[in-house]
Amino acid sequence: MNNKQNKNANARLFSRYNLITAAVSLAIATPLYANEQATETKVESKIESITVTATKRSQVIYEVPVAISAFSGEALGKQGISDLTDVGKFVPNLNVTGFSAGHTSSANPFIRGIGLQDHLITTDPGVSVYVDGVYLGRQVGQNWNLNNIERIEVLRGPQGTLYGRNSIGGAINIITKEPDAEAVTKLGLDVGTRGRLKADAFINRAISDTVSFNLNAGYNHRDGLGTFINLPNAEYDVGETKELYGRLSVKYEPNEDFNVVLTADINDGEGGLRPYTTLIDEIPTGAYYTGERFGSPTPSGPLRNSDVAANPYNNATGTEEISTVSNSANGVSITADYNLSDTYSTKLVVSHRTSEYKAGLDDDSTIFALDHYPEEGDADQTSVELQLNGYFDEFDFVSGLYWFNETGSNYQGEDSSFNGGPNLLALDQETTSRAVFVNVGYDVSDELRVSGGLRYTKDKKSATANVGIGPFSAHDAWNELSYDLSVSYRLENDLNVYASIQNGYQSGQFPARPYCLFGDPTCFVASENITAVNYEVGLKGMVTDEFSMSIAVFNTNYDDLPYQVSTTSEAGFDTSNLVVKQTSRGIEWESTAYFTENFKLHTSLGYIDVDVDEQDGVKPVAPLTPKITASISPMYDFTLESGANISTRIDYSFRDEMYGEPSSDPGRLTEIESRALVNFNINFTPAEGDWSVALYGHNIFDKRYDNARLNTGDYILQIMSNDASEFGLRFKTAF
Repeated sequence: MNNKQNKNANARLFSRYNLITAAVSLAIATPLYANEQATETKVESKIESITVTATKRSQVIYEVPVAISAFSGEALGKQGISDLTDVGKFVPNLNVTGFSAGHTSSANPFIRGIGLQDHLITTDPGVSVYVDGVYLGRQVGQNWNLNNIERIEVLRGPQGTLYGRNSIGGAINIITKEPDAEAVTKLGLDVGTRGRLKADAFINRAISDTVSFNLNAGYNHRDGLGTFINLPNAEYDVGETKELYGRLSVKYEPNEDFNVVLTADINDGEGGLRPYTTLIDEIPTGAYYTGERFGSPTPSGPLRNSDVAANPYNNATGTEEISTVSNSANGVSITADYNLSDTYSTKLVVSHRTSEYKAGLDDDSTIFALDHYPEEGDADQTSVELQLNGYFDEFDFVSGLYWFNETGSNYQGEDSSFNGGPNLLALDQETTSRAVFVNVGYDVSDELRVSGGLRYTKDKKSATANVGIGPFSAHDAWNELSYDLSVSYRLENDLNVYASIQNGYQSGQFPARPYCLFGDPTCFVASENITAVNYEVGLKGMVTDEFSMSIAVFNTNYDDLPYQVSTTSEAGFDTSNLVVKQTSRGIEWESTAYFTENFKLHTSLGYIDVDVDEQDGVKPVAPLTPKITASISPMYDFTLESGANISTRIDYSFRDEMYGEPSSDPGRLTEIESRALVNFNINFTPAEGDWSVALYGHNIFDKRYDNARLNTGDYILQIMSNDASEFGLRFKTAF
């Protein structure tokens, strides 16, 4: 390592040390100062105790024996959080990235080192996302505008018993507002830099004594960050987004014991390809550098980094088909709740969803028709969950049956090429999952509670791959018994201490891009089922009326965990599964404190250390997993003489450096730099009025950062964030 590298490494270490020191000092000082304030002025608690349904029971968040962060709809609005990417900035050990063939609508959450780099139908996410109890099998093409939200719950650690498959890293639970009898209309308008124009409306009404509805609809547009320099007629700029969305819910409640909610949603989006660039490996053996691949000249001849756009937020492609991305989704669900008696109830959730997208990358990022891959994908899913819940004496239980079916495909058509010739990639897969589960809790005393659960899952997958040499089909099946056990104890000061063992499961996965079929016709096989066991202890609750906190320490073991590894092969861009054993351990902290009547501070801090077993002499690393995540959010309210209120808020978030793929080899250049982002919001509400206006700033220092980096051997794909600075006004009214 040379002197410059030593200086950079020392600078990063010093910066990281300062951040940890500051965050820990703040975390320690916050409760001390809050306690001091409490002795001087005892006020009624201002901190909202959010009720969550993380365990499919209604519980105050401090009573849930799981590491969980929750955001109420009101808090989301005050913080300017509008999508999952924003949520990922303020939860410890959560990192939300986006890649998915260059699509701007994708949101890929990683919790505690577990997530999914890819998006193709043969891969499954490690973090499950639910909307009103409906699992979203695909995370590309969905509506991520967080309007009409009651709350968001982020559960960290395996959730295999209650949330089932594909939640080995955690689960994100999005709950929308149910219709009720209150007559309310809310309108919102955002106007800002980068051509931001966002308008949304929410209407809630009672039609009769037994029927009510709410409707949420909106439009969202933002300009791009660059241009397609070789496509003067491109419809959109690089990173430009435009989306229409709507959601209608109707509730029928003839009596206190029965209600049914019918919900339908739809979204349609279009825009420009996500910002990215190609870093060409300018070494004597590099295919782009030599202009030869597998002994044959490439059509473009030798390439250099000077052949791609000088500004990485511009794009030099000559392929018009990839310049535009689109996505659409729609779904319908029925949720019925029926109280069988004072102690027993049932719940039925039935849903059908479809989604599709169009995207693709020009891997060489030049005007030459070398490696460009326009892509389309679709998915249809149907799910049914039937619960029987209840309690008797000191026991309570949640039990149920679950069925899920998904069919989907991905296709790179004839207008996609590799080495200038036709390149076909067609993937089709059908997945069927069945499960039965039960979770039982027992209140040993007013202070002590124990709970445990079991879930048995059977999964079956049938897949077909065609890489231009005929279809290859395969199928496989898996089953697993997942479990969890927890004990919690409420201390005299109402703090809750808990210990838990959580088990998670994910079925095996077929290769995403099996161009290995050219050399090995037997390579299209699925990996083994993935298992995770998490050991966790935590302490959470209200320390005083002005200070709340939660802290969790965890250790998680993963077996047969597949990492996606991509290389250029003779036939195409091959993605195979590198199956590893992984151990993740760390600590997480969150706190909220009122220092005065008007000044509130929220902090979060996460640290994770991931150890992966050596593979053939190589030590892999967990991709897209920062060691340190932190946020600091001070908020100050004051009232003018007129009675008007001004609320000011600053949000600082930090994500440590990480690697874009499982290799930390310095020669592969996949290291992603750390990033610190700052937002602000200044909101004015008149003394007597049903409106407010806010001045907001998003990523105010215009920090540009990478979302992913993939090294194929010949080149590195550097996928940039579309999250640049933005300033504007946000108007809201309700009547």
